[in-house]
Amino acid sequence: MTTPREPHSTISFVDQYCSVYQHLFADVRTFECFKSLQLGLISEVKRKTLPAIAKAVGTDAQAFHHFLVNSPWSVKSFREQRITLTKQALNGRAITVCIDETGDKKKGNKTDYVSRQYIGNVGKIDNGIVSVHAFGLLGNITFPLLFRVFKPERRLQESDQHKSKPKIAADLIDELCEHGFNIGLVVADSHYGESSDFIDTLRKQQLHYVVAIRSNHGVWMLKGWVVRCNRWKMFERHFSNGKTETRYLREIIFGKRKATRYYQITTDTEKQPEESTWYVMTNLPGKIEKTVGNLFGDRTWVEYCFRQVKAELGWKDYKLTAYPCIEKWWEMVYGAYGMVSLQTPTMKGEDLEEHTVGAASKSDRCPEIWINHKWWDEKQGWKAVLNNMRLLVQPLVCLSLLMPWLQVIDLTGLGEALQDLVDKLNGFAVFLRL
Repeated sequence: MTTPREPHSTISFVDQYCSVYQHLFADVRTFECFKSLQLGLISEVKRKTLPAIAKAVGTDAQAFHHFLVNSPWSVKSFREQRITLTKQALNGRAITVCIDETGDKKKGNKTDYVSRQYIGNVGKIDNGIVSVHAFGLLGNITFPLLFRVFKPERRLQESDQHKSKPKIAADLIDELCEHGFNIGLVVADSHYGESSDFIDTLRKQQLHYVVAIRSNHGVWMLKGWVVRCNRWKMFERHFSNGKTETRYLREIIFGKRKATRYYQITTDTEKQPEESTWYVMTNLPGKIEKTVGNLFGDRTWVEYCFRQVKAELGWKDYKLTAYPCIEKWWEMVYGAYGMVSLQTPTMKGEDLEEHTVGAASKSDRCPEIWINHKWWDEKQGWKAVLNNMRLLVQPLVCLSLLMPWLQVIDLTGLGEALQDLVDKLNGFAVFLRL
């Protein structure tokens, strides 16, 4: 019996991350295709089309197409392995789960589940595809959990069952609980806060939540009960970039205060501008007036973070029409998203205070030669980690892009020098800890 050959190496931290998934792919060529795709997704290629990624990593775009369309690997098994890896990194720590949806404009009607529907990214009804997401938040780092596509009734296929977006979100919460995540809080916008299906699921799972509601939200009250508002209280809204903003909060009491409480948050108590005034509902216990505003603010921050992820990793750059193939592409993007998140000190359980500029050269974090690069980012956030990962894959991408020229013009020394740089980077201890 012939022993399968070892897969070609790329960059150490990419190879190490991808090795966790190797058993999911039947042959070495398919696994190599997966590694190359993950490498291409985190690279600086602006538009992540299959031909553009193929050029950047030195492979064939047709191989990527086969990987997504015809290769028999299981998207379900990949997702389960990704979730397992995330749970191992969390090691039982409590997380905030943010429920959100994202939509992307798509022309025509050949792509599965594309229909005229509300697209949040453009703020109006348009032709596009929509998916519901559950993201995790730990400290200042977001990471991917689960997603499901929304299937409009007019585009249902024979085996499909129509579910509203809140019902899909409720299913995601149930699935996360089945996986055993320690969910400390759930945040969501008013589309989910106004859904009895979604709120009932949170209560069934005994989860704390802070959700937006409409200004005309209705609450059952006994005869003679009245609605009253407490005095405005000032609090400081703390943003992830370290900035703060003064905001105001007051409790709205429907008859008698119960376990579920209601608050109004605004930036201006006099004008109460529509774009910066929110109504929230929560079941958090205790004195929460100084914290509930910032907890609710996590929702908009995670939403902004995923817009960054979509742009950086190519969420909507596919040219596929069948949803099973689109789902594979989205899982590949989630895989690359998770690879970056797992590299952050927060996800590794490291003390951020220890990672000052002066301490950044510690050998247990990364080689000193890396941080001497003029573009190395000393910050600890997701975008900074992605920037540094891109620096590490840059020589290999450059070599791949130049190789067609090196095959027609004899510049052997240039190719050897770039390969030597790649080898030297691979010779350092990787900074991913699994």
